[in-house]
Amino acid sequence: MSRTRTALLAAMTLVAGATGTAFAVVPGDAGAAAVPCTVDYKVQNQWDTGFTASVTVTNNGAAKSSWAVKWSYAGNQRVTSGWNARVTQSGANVTAANESYNGTLANGGSATFGFQGTYSGSNAVPATFTLDGVTCNVDSGGPTDPPDPTDPPEGDRVDNPYDGAKVYVNPEWSANAAAEPGGDRIADQPTGVWMDRIAAINGAGGKMGLRDHLDAALEQKGSGELVFQVVIYNLPGRDCAALASNGELGPTEIDKYKTDYIDPIAEILSDPKYADLRIVTTVEIDSLPNLVTNVSPRETRTDNCDVMKANGNYIKGVGYALNKLGDAPNVYNYVDAGHHGWLGWDDNFGPSAELFRQAAGAEGATVDDVHGFIANTANYSALKEENFSINDNVAGKSVRESDWVSWNRYVDELSYAQALREELVSIGFDSGIGMLIDTSRNGWGGADRPTGPGATTDVNTYVDGGRYDRRFNTGNWCNQSGAGLGERPQASPEPGIDAYVWMKPPGESDGSSEAIDNDEGKGFDRMCDPTYEGNPRNNNSMSGALPDAPISGRWFSAQFQELMKNAYPPLS
Repeated sequence: MSRTRTALLAAMTLVAGATGTAFAVVPGDAGAAAVPCTVDYKVQNQWDTGFTASVTVTNNGAAKSSWAVKWSYAGNQRVTSGWNARVTQSGANVTAANESYNGTLANGGSATFGFQGTYSGSNAVPATFTLDGVTCNVDSGGPTDPPDPTDPPEGDRVDNPYDGAKVYVNPEWSANAAAEPGGDRIADQPTGVWMDRIAAINGAGGKMGLRDHLDAALEQKGSGELVFQVVIYNLPGRDCAALASNGELGPTEIDKYKTDYIDPIAEILSDPKYADLRIVTTVEIDSLPNLVTNVSPRETRTDNCDVMKANGNYIKGVGYALNKLGDAPNVYNYVDAGHHGWLGWDDNFGPSAELFRQAAGAEGATVDDVHGFIANTANYSALKEENFSINDNVAGKSVRESDWVSWNRYVDELSYAQALREELVSIGFDSGIGMLIDTSRNGWGGADRPTGPGATTDVNTYVDGGRYDRRFNTGNWCNQSGAGLGERPQASPEPGIDAYVWMKPPGESDGSSEAIDNDEGKGFDRMCDPTYEGNPRNNNSMSGALPDAPISGRWFSAQFQELMKNAYPPLS
């Protein structure tokens, strides 16, 4: 399957008349009003022993506050996991019941859910589906179905938008960088444009708005191809486990997020004026994984994250953004996927992937709205740890037992991103999805960069002596002391990796070192305080943050200078 949007199937909808005779319902046919529901069942990926499927149910009857879709398999298919519905199976009979966040099904409304299953022999589509006991019409298809000639064209999406293209240089960031001593060495590097509040769309505080940036991108494009990178970052109850990057929208303001934030951005990005740009979106950093790692009964739980899991607005918001933004044929959606020091443990890795799959089927979105994922956004995890391996054993102990690794299965971002890509494909994402890795601040060069493994005295001296990442703990995320610029942005650097990017503009603060009043909804997080001694999320380690930092997003000259000093590869 290509990574372009798959064509929808044209199907003749049949409805049983009073005599049991089947007839076709066509647009405008009075018989259409009698159709109680329609189920669209599509096999998205299929291999020798397994498959993934997407099911959309449309309710043409009275509005519902809960629902259940049922069907039976004629063969030996078995459902192994599901998303956006509670999918259970007894013998050949399958029931998919709504989750707490998608139980409402208005007249004419639809809900989409998916699942993974196994089979042997044939994998026939079930003949009959019911919605709350009422038989529905069936529209079905699979991965090898021919395209419908009545469908709109798929657009000109390429496999990797970064291949053969320049990337937009934000003139505002470039000016800040060039004004710093030595900053002209990197002032021409491309960085992401952050839409971190509604006012940023039209321009806030004298800054360029989204259209201003897109117009500038057209000028930079010339006759070649150009990628424009924009960060979508304004979910209700944003960043529920931290305070430095809280947003302007409260936990319940999902409708405002849709109408005042996503819809205007989608309208701008779909403007034909910008059709020749390759627009890459980074969709909602630091959101979905919180619903795995920072909710009850975890020790790291927060009240805010419990609220966001219960109301479903992270899932709804991400799904809505993917659906609306993905409608433009030149938009490439990349969903934020945390980093290895957050999700690399067994009890975080698989559940987070399942949550990404769930969000990709919410609010009308499908996996075809996802072009890939991005790891390490605005974080510091080393791209490669070359002085030790997860498979090493020292003094009778595995590297995984070291205090630094702490039973994580990954020690760097490249191995994590490549493994996560494989996991996501296995649960239903297209086999052609690509990964981005934010390398803007993960170089860890300078005088403190190890040149070889640590001593083999014990596993801790071995790992600590050889690791490039010099943080106190991989959970530390705010204005890290000793960090450096990482690999420069480049396309297709490794298998499965679409690009290394600087999505977080180097020199822009992660959060303030102390409380600072502001009108952007950004609070004070102790993880940005150099004197803070930590919490369970960073194993009660010192924060490692630089002093005298401004609020998140503001220029931080001291950090920029440190990043240049510790760059790896070094700056010339």
